Amino acid sequence: MTPERRTRLLRLVPAAASAWAAAALCVCLPDASGWVAACGVGATAVGIVLVARTRRAGAAVFAVAGLAVAVVAAHVVIAQPGRDAVGQLVPGSGRAVVVDAVVAGKLEATSGGEVWFDALAQRVSAGERTLEGLHPVRVGVSAAEVPALAEVDIGTSVSVHASTIPRDVGERAGLVLRAHRVEVAGDAAAAPLALASSLRRSLVSSASTLPAPGAALVPGLAVGDTSAVDAALDAQMKASSLSHLTAVSGANCALVVGIAYGAAALCGARRGMRVAVALVTLGGFVLLVTPEPSVVRAGAMAAIAMLALALGRAGAGLSVLCLAVVTLLAVDPWLSVSLGFALSTVATSSLLVVARPLAAGLSRWMPRPLALGLSVPLAAQLACGPLLVLVDPHVPLLGVVANLLAAPAAPLATLAGFAACLFAPLPWVQDGLAGIAWLPASWIAGIAQTVASFPGQRMPWLDGMMGVAALAAVSAGVVVVVAGGTEHPGRRMFRVIAGLVLAVVVGVGGGQSVLRTVAGPLTLPAEWAVAACEIGQGDAVLVRSRAAVALIDTGPDPALLRACLDRFGVSQLDLLVLTHFDLDHVGGLAAVVGRVSRVVHGPPDGSDAQRELDSLAAAGAELHLAEPSMQGLLGDARWRVLWPPSEAAPGNDASVVVDVRGGALPTMLFLGDLSAEAQRGLQRANPLGRYDVVKVAHHGSADQDARLYAMTHPVVGLIPVGQDNDYGHPRDSLLSTLTSLGTAVARTDENGVVAAWKDEAGYVHVWREREVGADH
Repeated sequence: MTPERRTRLLRLVPAAASAWAAAALCVCLPDASGWVAACGVGATAVGIVLVARTRRAGAAVFAVAGLAVAVVAAHVVIAQPGRDAVGQLVPGSGRAVVVDAVVAGKLEATSGGEVWFDALAQRVSAGERTLEGLHPVRVGVSAAEVPALAEVDIGTSVSVHASTIPRDVGERAGLVLRAHRVEVAGDAAAAPLALASSLRRSLVSSASTLPAPGAALVPGLAVGDTSAVDAALDAQMKASSLSHLTAVSGANCALVVGIAYGAAALCGARRGMRVAVALVTLGGFVLLVTPEPSVVRAGAMAAIAMLALALGRAGAGLSVLCLAVVTLLAVDPWLSVSLGFALSTVATSSLLVVARPLAAGLSRWMPRPLALGLSVPLAAQLACGPLLVLVDPHVPLLGVVANLLAAPAAPLATLAGFAACLFAPLPWVQDGLAGIAWLPASWIAGIAQTVASFPGQRMPWLDGMMGVAALAAVSAGVVVVVAGGTEHPGRRMFRVIAGLVLAVVVGVGGGQSVLRTVAGPLTLPAEWAVAACEIGQGDAVLVRSRAAVALIDTGPDPALLRACLDRFGVSQLDLLVLTHFDLDHVGGLAAVVGRVSRVVHGPPDGSDAQRELDSLAAAGAELHLAEPSMQGLLGDARWRVLWPPSEAAPGNDASVVVDVRGGALPTMLFLGDLSAEAQRGLQRANPLGRYDVVKVAHHGSADQDARLYAMTHPVVGLIPVGQDNDYGHPRDSLLSTLTSLGTAVARTDENGVVAAWKDEAGYVHVWREREVGADH
């Protein structure tokens, strides 16, 4: 490609970048949107004057960028009064409201059994005050209320009785609601929506008769319906970088559009007619999948690509992408802070810009067909990886391989599943097509399960913006090393330096990954049933029964907790107990958001605690306020809440106390941060017997009731505590009490990670990382 042509294809990049930056600024700081719009208008005017005087392309680019900024900012300016009105009607969180709305997005089930969906509110009532008009809202429905939504789909009118919860900065929805009750007020608003819903349900029903786990992926691959994908398969798809296959993306739209365009060409249609047929087909596909924002976004990109084809500019891929970005941001500025939108854009741009040079570079070392096949997933992985560490600070080392293996199967499953959906009126045809789709879907599910099971394939990485910058630098290094030319000595030296830096980063990172995820578990007793992480001054205790794992508190630091979970090979938690909301017990919560099925928590002590709970719920966790006698299963064991009383005020003395027993586990008691007075209340409320393991209260403070320890007479006393802490924990008085009872003390400040388990003969064993203790 000549430099002049390359420059022409890049001309719209400043407009897309400017529109994106302006949209992000406006949705995060809406008060500034008027100034941004004014600046955009001014820039457009200056650009037009410069074009008239100089006729230079740079001036035209400046004018277009200014216009893009003005349009996206103007959208926010126009929309903001309505959003402000909602905020004034229902200020803050925890306010009771009744919302009459129309469902605007598909229902998304979480691993905890809850359901979330987007809706357009037509009426918002808070007490005697009412606000009319269309306002975007997002609704979370508890698992108990989900059966009432059996017939709810996009276009259905509902009445939602709910409480408001805090919104994230840049949230599209004017209100985020936790529903207490949802009443269906009417069916789908239009016949096409009802028909599309019926077709999707028919495909889900047909696929459900096929063997798992491939059956669960068929509706997702075909029409983006992931309702049949359970938490385990979802985690495996994410761990292997294949989760994008179950969400409708530009690839699905391109596939459907390409087939329609090709079929029209085979029928002898001219280019304009082919494009028209393809666009009509695309509209039907979007309607079938559900016209929610992410699907409309993918469809819009495919439609703009069709427009470029109709104009005879099919090769201008980057320009088409930039035009799509500007158009979508003008229609919906809140996409600018959407991770999904960013991933879609960078993945597409990487395929347009990086895939071909990567293929050329790889072909020096392997057959060209293999290089071409490998370049596509490698380009997407390099581009998307830095953004994905914001969600999960791990790098899937086998993600490229998984995508390369799954690539041939994905379009086959999509096409067969899509055809099965359309043939719902002929059940025997639909079942046959669903069975054909099941074969490649099962292949993909098998790849996900195999890759996710490889120890060490998820390399721990820095989190936050530091992690983004570091992985972006690594990705750039890979591109330079693989795709860079060697004809110029300066470029050759640059490649050598980039290669050396990349080797050091990969070597250090890979070594740490192996130590944490492969060698780490080998340094631990395979039989462990309970283990206290070394996370400083705080509590983070794991309990395991068969394959089920619970975590009691998260400690103060997400990085330390994440390292502990990686070492123990724990990727999903069946139960998280948050005893109370002090920082040393919930500060590491970010490490487990999105990895928890069920949360049992003590009384929240303010808005910060509620935000932490809301973040867990939004990521799929089912929340339960601890109450006496609440119980459940963990593998073969049973857990039961003994404390606090229902009327307890938040704080240390309202710590959730949990009893765990059964399933060949030691009997265990976890005391949170109870004071001596609360410990005496616990004894009055519960006839405590002996326990094999007791997690000592409040890191071994002096405020203890010796009678409780005499009553429970633990074989092992676990004390999660930080080295050289300012509180003098654990206190000598507590240690003397345990010693007098013959209890083996295992403390994380001196012993590092500590663990205990019971053998078949009933003996309790305790293991200390830095001091191997005797068996008991």
